[in-house]
Amino acid sequence: MVTSNLAKKLINICLSTGGDFAEIYSQKNTTSSYSMENEVLDQVISSQGGGVGIRIIKGLESVYGYITGYNKNELIDLATTLSLRFSGEQIKTVDKFLPLKVAKGICHQEIPYENVDRKVIIDKLRAGSLIMKEYSSDIIRRIAALSINVIDYEVFNSDKKHISNRKVNARIMANCVSSKNNKVQPTFNAKGTTAGWEFFENFDFNKLCEKTAKTNILMLNAKECPSGRMPVIIGNGFGGVLFHEACGHPLEASAVSKNLSCFSGKLGEAIASPIVNAFDDATIPNAWGSFNVDDEGHSPHKTQLIKNGICMDYLIDPFNGKRMNSKENGTSRRQSFRFEPTSRMSNTYIDNGTSTVEEIFKATKLGLYLVSFNGGSVDPSTGEFNFGASEAYIVRDGKIAEPVRGATLIGKGNEILFNIDMIANDLDLADGMCGAASGSIPVQVGQPTLRIKDITVGGAGGKLE
Repeated sequence: MVTSNLAKKLINICLSTGGDFAEIYSQKNTTSSYSMENEVLDQVISSQGGGVGIRIIKGLESVYGYITGYNKNELIDLATTLSLRFSGEQIKTVDKFLPLKVAKGICHQEIPYENVDRKVIIDKLRAGSLIMKEYSSDIIRRIAALSINVIDYEVFNSDKKHISNRKVNARIMANCVSSKNNKVQPTFNAKGTTAGWEFFENFDFNKLCEKTAKTNILMLNAKECPSGRMPVIIGNGFGGVLFHEACGHPLEASAVSKNLSCFSGKLGEAIASPIVNAFDDATIPNAWGSFNVDDEGHSPHKTQLIKNGICMDYLIDPFNGKRMNSKENGTSRRQSFRFEPTSRMSNTYIDNGTSTVEEIFKATKLGLYLVSFNGGSVDPSTGEFNFGASEAYIVRDGKIAEPVRGATLIGKGNEILFNIDMIANDLDLADGMCGAASGSIPVQVGQPTLRIKDITVGGAGGKLE
């Protein structure tokens, strides 16, 4: 990749026109994927790549560029070109780096994936696919897959930091599509980790595939969801994607620092119901969204974003922290060397409350129960969102009743936080991928079962009654 001597040369070129910070991010990655479609091995892919990203910051301006590969002359040309963005005298030089620090501790692998027999992986995927096939003849397409992404990177910067880290993210997935009476129903579930193969040795993939097939057929045969204002119970685990999208992104410094967030300037103010406590925690051992250091080499944190409804902190990277006069808190992330890092979530969740799941349902005479979501959109500046449910049920007289399809939640993140009136004690986390300015990265979302006392639901099933 990039040697210390070359990194030193590049950083001094970057600083030659008055920049006050420069960084070299050198990366090598290996990606492997296995995909089984309808019990037939569809593909086994293994690829390697890598490159180098260079960033210069001067005041509140930054410039970023990258090359694929590690060619010395190309890197010198890139550093020179980027430095021309600024004009001025050199105010800082780097003569040496601090001793290399190898990040480790939070995410580790006991059984490296390269040591696993491919047949073991393929047999596990085929067995899961058969579970989905045997569940119902209405399931016409079944995909079982495993993806493994290993990134080794080094960070050099003008603060003389030199850090190396290995990121390993592996995820097993079950996806099925059913069809009946001109209706098509997709269902997707996955489980990810930063651990090694030892995690999947002990993970019941067959159970995940059975759950996927069961949900798929339930939703295929479900009637259309009614619409209107109503109380909505949101399930634990993947139900947390609503908080992630509608409330988490507006708490990132990339939006807050530019006053592009509905939560800008709200530090110390009430932004949620007093029963809401929310965290972003990158220090959970081997969790899908955890890391040993962030992508600028800072230690990860457990950050309380909301305490008893009060906004306590934001997710802050160093660059946007300068705008806010705030210290970074280990949240600077990027997909690869092709992206400039910025503040991003890791494992973000609403914490346990004091109610039980049973109490929440008992208190709901008529409403909707959403187990999980399949996508949507949000505007961080206003908090307005629109999310579709992948699994939903009517609640009648405090009990889960008939399944419904096509449910959509419509509202504003800064409003639904105040409308949360009951939170259970069954916190769970679920894995996903989050796309934003610095690319697509692994994150976990989560929450206990909770109730939003009043929210707009869209659907084609008429009035709820």
